[in-house]
Amino acid sequence: MSTATAAPKDEQGKDEQGAASSEIGGSHQLSTVATLRRGFELSPELARGLWLTVLLAVFATLGKVLIPFVVQQATDHGIMAEGGPDVAFVVRMVLLAAGAIVFTSIAQYAVNIRLFRAAESGLATLRIKAFRHIHDLSVLTQSTERRGALVSRVTSDVDTISMFVQFGGLMLLVSIAQMAVATVLMVIYSPILAGVVYLCLLPLVVVVTKFQPILGRAYTAVRTRVGDLLGAVSESIVGAVTIRAYGVEKRTSERIDMAIENHRVAAIRAQVRSVMAFVSGQAFAGLTTAIVLVVGTVLAVNDMVSLGQLLAFLFLVNLFTQPVLMATEIFNEMQNAVAGWRRVIGVIDTPADVSDPGEDGIRLPRGPITVEFDDVHFSYPGGARVLRDVDLTFEPRTRIAIVGETGSGKTTLAKLLTRLMDPSEGRVLVDGVDLREIAFDSLRRRIVMVPQEGFLFDQSLLENIRFGRPEASDEDVELAMTELGLDPWLEGLPLGLATQVGQRGESLSAGERQLIAIARAYLADPDLLVLDEATSAVDPATEVRIQRALEGLTRGRTSVAIAHRLSTAEAADVVVVVDRGRIVAVGPHHELVDAGGVYTRMHESWAAQQQG
Repeated sequence: MSTATAAPKDEQGKDEQGAASSEIGGSHQLSTVATLRRGFELSPELARGLWLTVLLAVFATLGKVLIPFVVQQATDHGIMAEGGPDVAFVVRMVLLAAGAIVFTSIAQYAVNIRLFRAAESGLATLRIKAFRHIHDLSVLTQSTERRGALVSRVTSDVDTISMFVQFGGLMLLVSIAQMAVATVLMVIYSPILAGVVYLCLLPLVVVVTKFQPILGRAYTAVRTRVGDLLGAVSESIVGAVTIRAYGVEKRTSERIDMAIENHRVAAIRAQVRSVMAFVSGQAFAGLTTAIVLVVGTVLAVNDMVSLGQLLAFLFLVNLFTQPVLMATEIFNEMQNAVAGWRRVIGVIDTPADVSDPGEDGIRLPRGPITVEFDDVHFSYPGGARVLRDVDLTFEPRTRIAIVGETGSGKTTLAKLLTRLMDPSEGRVLVDGVDLREIAFDSLRRRIVMVPQEGFLFDQSLLENIRFGRPEASDEDVELAMTELGLDPWLEGLPLGLATQVGQRGESLSAGERQLIAIARAYLADPDLLVLDEATSAVDPATEVRIQRALEGLTRGRTSVAIAHRLSTAEAADVVVVVDRGRIVAVGPHHELVDAGGVYTRMHESWAAQQQG
């Protein structure tokens, strides 16, 4: 084993848990059109078969616009027929209208079903992509945003898209088709009145065009506040014990109240702008109908249109203005959806700084493992270097202990070794291969980490332990517990391996949770075991039992322990001393104790505490 032994500089690296300055996602700068285009790229199911859906929407519209034609024909050639009303003709027109209504209903049903299926399939794909990409991000990148806010991007933000695609998308298709067909018929009946309608439409188009960016910003603020609210609530629930222990319920309530109030203000602001757009549409509809009625009456008096044509045109105006009114609501929903889309796209487009090479990755054979740090440097975004000039080699079947003061960089070494993060400079090699070139499934089989706090899922002990090797049988799990010497503890539980641990393992003590995490790693049978102060939450009696089990676990394989208690360093073959981000000493415990320097001082301090 070798190391660079240059003396550390006076400049200290920041604490290895320093906050990263980068944020997840930058898609808030995308325009509405660019966001929609990117959204459809990520969810191709939304556009699949869209031509057929549009065609059905056109058919549904044709059924609607047939009604004004029926009114015109029934009026001019039935009620106002020469020689008196033609009742038979009116009946035929009524039956034609009834048939059109039935046809329209069937077409609209088909459009709904197709849109619902496409929306759910497309948004399921979007959720999966976002969720999986979150797991591709490094722990460092994930820590830049609250967990609740990340969850909101995959859940509530996608729900806003779903509402728009399923309902707003349907109405948008039908409305566009209805306006187009109504326009054609209006021009046929009276080009003059059609021109009047579009002259009235121009001011609304200008208002809506200017208003959409304002609405977009308002709804983006709403989606952001939803994420903040979920983050604050989830934090208060997860940290409930700490909140009660320190009596800060009032302060926590104030934080949640503030998050709720911020969301309320943002939601009201967005709704006020939305109502303003809707009122503009209503004003357009009323004004257009009034002007068309006046101009149409003048034209009818001058025999330029018939009574039936004027009545039909008024129906067409209604069919034209309804979609316009609906369009203002749709655009409001669209801005809300686009705001959610931007946040989801922001996650997906965040570079996966710790990505799985996948099929192109190297798969290493199982067996004794060698690890090398080759001129490794690491710094958090916007911060000073936490590690510098790290050159280390861990030989196969060696037990290594990494020691250092809090914030010295020892835990960062463990995260680099398990590829939870990648070095800013240099390489971490396993059997001569850069970790970045190894497929995740091969890497995770060969290297397993037991963190300071073992996370447990809301399942039984059996299923939590089996996370280490999903294909393991019940007998394999029981054997692992026996070999670890944990069967007496297991027998003391009411249901043994079937015992439910609760959310985050809260029905067990911190020490018991750590026992399960160690059993999980034992069952995984890795070539390299990384223990990040894995016994720090265990009582002395349990620690003795675990250390005895770890002797059997680490025998014949490489192990790296981030040592909080120097008793771990005493039992190691090699001790690596980290100070201010540099490796300052490497060697057996007995040599480093007598060599003077950082490790000697740490050992003397630890020994004094033990005697006290």
